Amino acid sequence: MKSWAELGIDVPSHAGGEVHTTCPRCSRDRKKKRAKCLSVNLDEGVFCCHHCGWSGSLKQGGQDARELHWRKPEWRRPAPIELSQDDRMLAWFASRGITEEVVRRNGITTTTVYMPQVEEEVRAIAFPYLRGDQLVNHKYRDAHKNFRMDTGAERILYGLNDLASITIIVEGELDKLAVEVAGFRACVSVPDGAPTPDSKDYSGKFDFLAADMEAINAVGEWVLAVDNDPAGQRLEDELARRLGREKCLRVTWPEGCKDANEVLMKHGPTALADALSQARPYPVAGVFEVAELADSVLRLYENGWEKGVSTGWPSLDEYYTVRPGEFTVVTGIPNSGKSNWLDALTVNLAKQHGWKFAVFSPENQPIEDHVARIVEKYAGKPFGTGPNARMTRDELKDALAWAHRHFYWVLPDDDSEWTMKSVLSASKALVARHGIRGLIVDPWNELEHARDRDLSETEYISQSLKHFRQFGRTHGVHAWMVAHPAKLYREKDGNYPIPTLYDISGSAHWRNKADNGICVWRDFKDGSRTVQIHVQKIRFRQIGKVGMAELEYQGKTQTYAEPSHVVAQRGNSYRHATGGE
Repeated sequence: MKSWAELGIDVPSHAGGEVHTTCPRCSRDRKKKRAKCLSVNLDEGVFCCHHCGWSGSLKQGGQDARELHWRKPEWRRPAPIELSQDDRMLAWFASRGITEEVVRRNGITTTTVYMPQVEEEVRAIAFPYLRGDQLVNHKYRDAHKNFRMDTGAERILYGLNDLASITIIVEGELDKLAVEVAGFRACVSVPDGAPTPDSKDYSGKFDFLAADMEAINAVGEWVLAVDNDPAGQRLEDELARRLGREKCLRVTWPEGCKDANEVLMKHGPTALADALSQARPYPVAGVFEVAELADSVLRLYENGWEKGVSTGWPSLDEYYTVRPGEFTVVTGIPNSGKSNWLDALTVNLAKQHGWKFAVFSPENQPIEDHVARIVEKYAGKPFGTGPNARMTRDELKDALAWAHRHFYWVLPDDDSEWTMKSVLSASKALVARHGIRGLIVDPWNELEHARDRDLSETEYISQSLKHFRQFGRTHGVHAWMVAHPAKLYREKDGNYPIPTLYDISGSAHWRNKADNGICVWRDFKDGSRTVQIHVQKIRFRQIGKVGMAELEYQGKTQTYAEPSHVVAQRGNSYRHATGGE
């Protein structure tokens, strides 16, 4: 066991409980070198810096937050704060329309806390986050609307103990309190607010759902009452996707009001209660009225059609981009690289856009081998031994940490459970827990296909693909299905013909049901590294168009790049346009 001195932590002698001091890791490099940003619990022998995230214990030593991000987190439990509900604090809440009774029931207090934004200790309001009787975290808010939570502590729903069969969910603590003033105690708030409108990877903002998923799933109906702004709209869409659109209603605030607390302040508790009571069902499959869709149509008019995101290959983006909620069929003759190309595409989407994926790929077993191929593509260096410089152990750890955040393999132990139903059920859970944006089934023929006697193969494929496509649309997930073509024969030049979606075994529905269709094709006769990506179907014109793009296979890392002549041509075009040499 180490001592405080060995860790470089300066604490008063003969002190006990929790004290605050400077951090040996970050204080000396900051402008305010004497800011007491390190919390030390002398009784439990643990510490945590609220500025740089350095934390640990006398038993384990210290760890940087980034060194632990790929392991299962060990949450720090904050110390309780002595209750101090002075008149000044109560008057401030009263100015927001929130009663003393509601403030006291929720255990809100004032305290002095280190605020990283100003690098000093300030007086702030503390909102306790509880799970049962256990204190899990605090949210602090100072007079200048700076916020922070306890470093190293778990993020959960604010008001978790108030979950009920019908629960309202809002965007901030003040909104939760306002809803309670209006007579609705069954209300919770997300801990970190809404993701910014321009953020690409915001799935981490929803990690709070995973630990309490059993209690969250027990809620029969959710009323989405978030802020009326672009960030709030993104939050509403993501909550509906994860909680289940069929269980959600959404609130429309009165004209000129952004959130629940503003309605309370401007119009009073009765108007807020009326707005909450008039929540309308979130659009799901069924019958819709134009009035229910008007806001969405107006947003479409203002912002244009939703486009797909880049594949990471500009040449391919001209023909194919990727939009959540669509269904892409990928085909190609054996050994053409369709599975490897799809792996490379998912790595690009994860790196560039923060996407997360569920992967059902029985042919790529053992799973460790598949993980190794994924991290190889991420690192851009070979995984295995050989003449090429392989990735270092540290690079491997970094790549594994990244893959841990973005990929989840679905593979029941009993292969009789490799059914469409089980894959979609597991993927639905991953939408709720981790916010996956992509689902890969590779290939179709590895699923168990036990169909009713009176159902033909064509009818069975039609029904299965309909369920697969509908899953993607309902949950905002792009769904890829790899399907092998029927047996094809070599042509006179030694190559196989380029298969189409109609060549896939079993049914023409492979083309009919797909939103997008792709064939990966290689020229086998001359050992060329060029791979052709044939985009054979695009349902929506804003996503792409029918055509073919060429990529160059990089054998060392099993990745794909723009062909050298395309890169050179693009460079020449840029120099010509800018007058460069």
